[in-house]
Amino acid sequence: MENLTTVVDWSRLQFALTAIYHWLFVPLTLGLSVLVAIMETIWLRTKKEKWLKATKFWMTLFGINFAIGVATGLILEFEFGTNWSNYSWFVGDIFGAPLAIEGILAFFMEATFIAVMFFGWKKVSPGFHLASTWLTAIGASISALWILVANAWMQYPVGMEFDPDQMRNVMENFWALFSGIAVNKFFHAVFSGWALAGVFVIGVSCYFLWKKRNRDFAILSIRSGAWFGLIGLLLTMYTGDGSAVEVARHQPMKLAAMEGLYHGNAPQSLTAVGIPNPEKRWNNDEPEYLFDIQLPYGLSILARHKLDAFVPGITDIIEGRDVIDGDTVYTVSYAERIERGRAAQKALAEYGAARQAGDSVAMNTALTAFRADYPYFGYGYFNDVEEAIPPVGITFVTFRIMVILGSYFILFYLLTILLTYKPDILDRARWFQLLAMVSVPLMWVCSESGWAVAEMGRQPWTIQDLLPTCAAISDIPASSVVVTFWLFAAVFTILLVAEVTIMVKYVEKESQKNLNA
Repeated sequence: MENLTTVVDWSRLQFALTAIYHWLFVPLTLGLSVLVAIMETIWLRTKKEKWLKATKFWMTLFGINFAIGVATGLILEFEFGTNWSNYSWFVGDIFGAPLAIEGILAFFMEATFIAVMFFGWKKVSPGFHLASTWLTAIGASISALWILVANAWMQYPVGMEFDPDQMRNVMENFWALFSGIAVNKFFHAVFSGWALAGVFVIGVSCYFLWKKRNRDFAILSIRSGAWFGLIGLLLTMYTGDGSAVEVARHQPMKLAAMEGLYHGNAPQSLTAVGIPNPEKRWNNDEPEYLFDIQLPYGLSILARHKLDAFVPGITDIIEGRDVIDGDTVYTVSYAERIERGRAAQKALAEYGAARQAGDSVAMNTALTAFRADYPYFGYGYFNDVEEAIPPVGITFVTFRIMVILGSYFILFYLLTILLTYKPDILDRARWFQLLAMVSVPLMWVCSESGWAVAEMGRQPWTIQDLLPTCAAISDIPASSVVVTFWLFAAVFTILLVAEVTIMVKYVEKESQKNLNA
């Protein structure tokens, strides 16, 4: 058991490490590709040299980032087979479909047209080159679509049926994968990439102003990045609201962990800032927070779009208690889910034994019992309801980091847009130039925090309610996972340092050229 726990923990750490590094590259790819395509479109329509120079400059930075991001993405997919083979067997028929489509359609689409995008300037017509740039950007978004559809399915598994003869799940309805969670998650991720790219462009351009080089180019880029990023951030907030409603509907435990909420109320306030009490448990009387500032009605509006809606807390969910339209409703408690999950596992074992013995009557009896309790199959792996609670502290904190920084960037974008129409002030505002450069890593902190909320908040599940992490791993030695963890940590760090170094050298080199029209 100790080795099992070690393998689970290190496998989770390894996957988290890979995902964190991969997500450093993905949002910039999603955002910068679209912004470059917009700039090239403006150049083709206006024939102004300043837009061509801007297109080529930002396109090169996009290319550097794209190349490094591909390497981490490939390793991430391989880990499903190396570290999570039980998961891959259990749901490979469903989960593998969007990943296969992503590889066949989106990845090859990007690989084809990115070559024309970078090497076809004097070899194809301007119109064909522009089409290639847009198709590269669209291909990047399509790639994100299929990955996020797969991820959303893990958080809300639909469109499948368990086949007891194969002892695995098989797809029943492909289009069910495009659930509300999937749609909101896709647009939320893509638009957040726009917001991140906007800050990146502003920060790099302010470096030019800081060095007093290429003033006109810098201001043009800052204005483009600010408008593009502001639109992206507003759309991110809109899709984030949709995601909150979906989470409240399908993953109430995640929402409760995001709020550090144990006992729900109607109406339910939202914790603006606070310090969760580390001694608080679902079944004790400790206060939820050591310190907190509440926004009245906030969580009721966020979760259910009603001023007086009841939002269940962790204790309510474990006990199976909810309030709908003022009436207390009791659903299946977590203790009962554990019992029914074990019953489902027992019935499945009985089905297998009866099938081997050729006893069709016993097979039908066991199968009927199994299907009745299958929705709680994953809970049968737990020994206590406490194991089904996500890590509240980190989920609570990362959610607030995301929200606070997101609010900051709204103000940052508005200020940036205002200053771009006062170029003389912007040129002298050293404080703002420094703020813009510092804001670049802060936007990545905001982006990574969003993913931490999404993934930590659904723990301990790899597939919500059906397969916890402890049952999803491969039968491999813990030492192998530890070694590959540190190996990947070293490789990914080298790749990140290489990317930053190449980008910095390129920016410094280009800043010494005349990029003004």
